[in-house]
Formats: sequence, structure tokens, C-alpha cells
Amino acid sequence: MRVLLTTWGSRGDVEPLAGLASRLLELGAEVRVCAPPDEEFVELLARAGVPLVPLGPSVRSVVNGAKPPSAARAFELAPELVAARYETLTMEAEGCDVLLATGLMPAGARSVAEKLGIRYVLACFHTAGLPSSKYPPLSRPGHASSPEETDIKTLWEQDAQRVNALYGEAENRHRAEFGLPPVENVRDYVFTERPWLAADPTLFPWQDHTDLDVVVTGPWILPDERPLPANLETFLEAGEEPVYVGFGSMALRTSPGLARVAVDAVRAQGRRVLLASGWAGLAAVDDRDDCFVVGEVNQQALFRRVAAVVHHGGAGTTTTAALAGVPQLVVPQIADQPYWASGVAELGIGVAHDGATPTYDSLSAALTTVLAPGIRERARAVSGTIRTDGTTVAAKLLHDMVSGEGRSTHA
Repeated sequence: MRVLLTTWGSRGDVEPLAGLASRLLELGAEVRVCAPPDEEFVELLARAGVPLVPLGPSVRSVVNGAKPPSAARAFELAPELVAARYETLTMEAEGCDVLLATGLMPAGARSVAEKLGIRYVLACFHTAGLPSSKYPPLSRPGHASSPEETDIKTLWEQDAQRVNALYGEAENRHRAEFGLPPVENVRDYVFTERPWLAADPTLFPWQDHTDLDVVVTGPWILPDERPLPANLETFLEAGEEPVYVGFGSMALRTSPGLARVAVDAVRAQGRRVLLASGWAGLAAVDDRDDCFVVGEVNQQALFRRVAAVVHHGGAGTTTTAALAGVPQLVVPQIADQPYWASGVAELGIGVAHDGATPTYDSLSAALTTVLAPGIRERARAVSGTIRTDGTTVAAKLLHDMVSGEGRSTHA
């Protein structure tokens, strides 16, 4: 079996594919991965045993450029990515049995599969953008007053129009060059009627979120056996469990003083601080020895040794913290992150911060709750329910799809 996996997005879009690729390799499949050419993604896929085939510009250059991403840049980036997919995927998918796409609206991927006559799968890590007759786009079910049904329908129609405005012209121009007819609704064509959802049902209850026939595999986790750096081990052993604060690929342009706010709030709880620099460039605010700054490390090992994890609510970080059984304080920034924050709060394994820009007072209040013994006990109890077989389930579904052993079913 030959499989082409592709994405364009942050680490949360790339690492799940690395996890799936690693599992497919173990099962004897041939795997290629087309992803953004960021150096950390090259290293990530190398850990999975798969070289990265560059696709589009680096994500960091877009997110952390001289100016924040704008609507004008989005209208430049969308056709750029479509063109990159047609060029790169057409070449890399030659001889493959199936093309699986995820990440930022992968317009172009299904058309390449259609042209080559191979199978196509759209995978997602949340249901926030999947059409629904009950909930508007990017609205967490049960957490906001829902518009009337006609309003919901209108909002989803507007969402489809927005996607067409960004991707439609480029998609259909390249399809015409392929000799393929135009598509009227790019969003629905890309999503298909049966997308895969690589998320844990406990953390992300998906039932009733969308009208599409979703196939749930469980999260795609890349096992990490790397040891923690020696200086980090020394810090961890030198005192009580610290509070981890990190925001991954979020640039946090609206929170330039976040490191100071976070360090002060954690210290006020009598706790040490572990700052993850990330794309926001969080750094130590003084030379006191109760604060340690880390770069990219094995979070699977680290989270089991901290008192709480303060983060942005990405799917990967939320799942890793839940597996570690550690309390979470989620400060959601964009897109699906409010979903994960609400889910953490509902499960009783953490707190959802109110708003994307924490202050000393708001962070202090949330930390007081998160560090209470009851949250820790609940987090440990829930950790045993989180699925870890997602890559195995997905690999079997791909095998069955290619071998023709019937229609894929809910896992």
C-alpha cells in the first residue's frame, strides 16, 4: 500500500500526520508526506522515519512575519497553496493508492486524486468547520444561543461563499488545466460527505456537531521516547512540580507582556515556572532560579512531571496533557481552541480562561482553581479513558479502503 499524506498548518496539523506515517511504516506501507518546509517539521517527520516533501511557504514565515496575517495576505496565500498542491501532489501521488489531506482547507488535493484516479480522504482534528443544520460555523454546541434554523443555513451558505472567494478561482482554473469540470462548492467538495475525525471522543464529544457522516478514529499520536535535556531534569528535581506555560505556534502579538504576567501569577501561587518559548518567544523576566525556559521538548514525558499546564488549547497539547493526567488551564486564541477549552472545563480536568489575553488577576484566579486537589484527581481519572489507538484504527481503515474490503465504518 502506498499512501500520500499532506497538510499545511501549524505543528498541530503536522504532528498527527507524523504519528500516522510512523504507524503505516510499521505495518509495511510506503508513505510520503507533503507539508510546510519549517525546519521543526522536517525534524518532526524525521523522528517518524519519513522525509518531508516541501509544500508551500513555511508556516512560521506567515504567522511570525513582519506584519500580522491579514485578509489581504489570506487572498494571496490561498491560491498560492492551491497551486503548490497541484504541482507537488500531482508529482508525489503518482503510484500511490490513496491521498489523505488535512490542515488549512486543502483545496486542490481531492482534484489531484480525482485526476490520478486514486482514493481520497479528508481528515480533521475537530468539527468546528464541518457543516451543520443545528450550529453556526465555529460555534461550540450548547455554549451559545443558536440562531434560528434559517439563520444557521444562511451562515453556512456564507461560509461556503467565503471559501469559494478564497480558493474557487484557483481551484477551478487548475481543474480546467487537468480537463476536469469546475466545482461549485469548494468547501463541500474538499470535505466530502464522510470526513475522518482524529480526536478523542471523551475530550471532544462529536455526536450531533455536524450533518456529515463522520468516521472517528481517535487521535493520531506520535510516540516520543526522547529523554528530557539534562538541565531540565536538574530543574525538575530541584524542587516542587512547576507550572508549565506554553502557547505552541501562537505568535501572541496582542499579549507582549504575557511572560511577565504568567511568571508573576504562578509565583503568587507559591509555584515554580516552566516557560516554553514557542513561536511567541516567551523568555525569562529575571534571573531568579525558580523559572526555567525550554524549547521543543518531549511533552509526553514532561507533562507527567508538572503541577499544571497553561496552554492555548490546541488539539495536540490538550490531548497530551489529558493523557498525562495533569490539570489544564486553557487560554484559547483562535479557531477550534475554544472548543477544547470548554471540553476541558466540562470534564472537570481544568479551567477555560475567559478571553484570549490573560491579566495577572485573571490568570491568578484561574490558577487557584486549577491547582486545587480535586482537579488533579479528576485529571488522573480521565487520563485512563483517552484513546491511544487512533493511528492503528486509521491505518486499518486505509488498508481496507485500498484492498476494497467494504465501506469504511465508524471506528
